[in-house]
Amino acid sequence: MIIALFWLMALALFAMATRIGKRFGLIPIVSQLLLATFGLPLLMYFWIEPGWHLSGAELIAPDWLKNLYSLAFALLLGHILSDVIDLRLDRQSLKIALPSFVIPFACGLATAIWLLPTQPWISSLAVGLLFAITAIPVLYLYLRHIDYPPAATRRLVQTAILIDLTCWTLFALAQGSLHLSSLLLPLLAGCTPLLLRLLGLRRPLIYCAGFFALLVVAEHYRLNALIVGIGYLLCMATLKVPFVPPLPAALMTALQTWIAIPLILTFGIVQINVHNALDSLGWLQLVALLLLPIASKLLGNWLGLGWAGESFAGASRWRESVLLNIRGLSEIVFLNLLLQQQLISGALYFALMLMGLAATLLPALLGLQRAPLNSATAPRNPSVPH
Repeated sequence: MIIALFWLMALALFAMATRIGKRFGLIPIVSQLLLATFGLPLLMYFWIEPGWHLSGAELIAPDWLKNLYSLAFALLLGHILSDVIDLRLDRQSLKIALPSFVIPFACGLATAIWLLPTQPWISSLAVGLLFAITAIPVLYLYLRHIDYPPAATRRLVQTAILIDLTCWTLFALAQGSLHLSSLLLPLLAGCTPLLLRLLGLRRPLIYCAGFFALLVVAEHYRLNALIVGIGYLLCMATLKVPFVPPLPAALMTALQTWIAIPLILTFGIVQINVHNALDSLGWLQLVALLLLPIASKLLGNWLGLGWAGESFAGASRWRESVLLNIRGLSEIVFLNLLLQQQLISGALYFALMLMGLAATLLPALLGLQRAPLNSATAPRNPSVPH
C-alpha cells in the first residue's frame, strides 16, 4: 500500500511541475526533467529513505509496477520509433546528419575508452550513441512552439530522424551480435506486417495496434524491442502502410505526458543513490560528461548545417545547431534501457541525465523562444512528421 502511495505521489508531483512549468512557458518534458533531476533525488534522500525506510529496489519491486513500466516504455519507444515511417531521405538532411552523428559519436567513444572506468565494449558504444542522439519528438514540439518555418522544421526533424534511426539501429545490431540465438525471434516479430498483408489485412489501425502490442511483449520478456520496432516499421514503410495510432492523438499525448514519462523518469531515478553516484565520478569525468556531449554535438551540427546550406533566407546556423542539440525524450528512453540492462552505472545514468537536461534547456537559456524575424517569408511546407 505504501509503495502505491509513493507512486501516486510521484505522478502528482510531475503533474504539478508540468502545470507550473507551463505558466513559465516551458514545454512539459523540460519541467519533468527538472523535477526528475533535482526534486526526486532530494525527496528520496531526505524523506523516502530515512522516513519511509524504503529503498529504490523496494519501490520498483511489485509485479504490477513492472507491468505498468513495460506498457509505458513500449508507448514511449513506439512513439519515438514511429517517426521512422516518416523518413524522407533528401541530400540536405543527409549532409546535416552525417557530421552531426559522426563527430559526437567519436567523441563519446573516446570519452568512454579514455576517461571512464573500464567497461564492456557495448557500454562504450552506448555512450558514443548517447553523445550523438537528438530528441525527435521534443525537437518537433519546440520548433512548433516557437513557430519555426515549416520547411525548415521538416529539414531539421528529418535530420533528427536519420540520426536517431542510426543510433537505435547500431545499438540493436550490437545487442543482437552478443546473443545471436536471441536475434531470430525479434527479427521474425518485426516481419509481422508481411504476415498481416499475406492474410489480406489492410487496415492501418490493425498494423499499428500490433506494433504497440509486440513492443509490450518484447519489453516484458526482455526480447530485443529495438529490433522488433525498427523491423516492424520498416516493413510498414515498404508496404506503404500509414502509421495510425491506436488511440486518439489527444489521449496518446495525455498518457505520455501525465503517466508514461513520469513513470519512466521515476523508475530510473529511484534506483540511484545520487550522493554515491556523484562520489564515484571524478570531477574531470563529471565535467567531461556534462560538456563534451554538448560541445561535440554543436560542432557536428555546425559543420553539417554549413555543408547543407541555409534552409531559408536569413536562417541562423548557430540557432539551428543549438536546436539540433535538444535531447529530451529520446535520451531518457535510451538511458532507462541501458540502466535496466545494467550496461551503464547509476553514476553515468545521472550524469548523462543532467547533460540531457542542460542540452534541452539550452535553446530557452539562449533566448531562442521566438520564431526567426523573416519566418513569414520562408517557404511553406506543411509536410512534417506527426
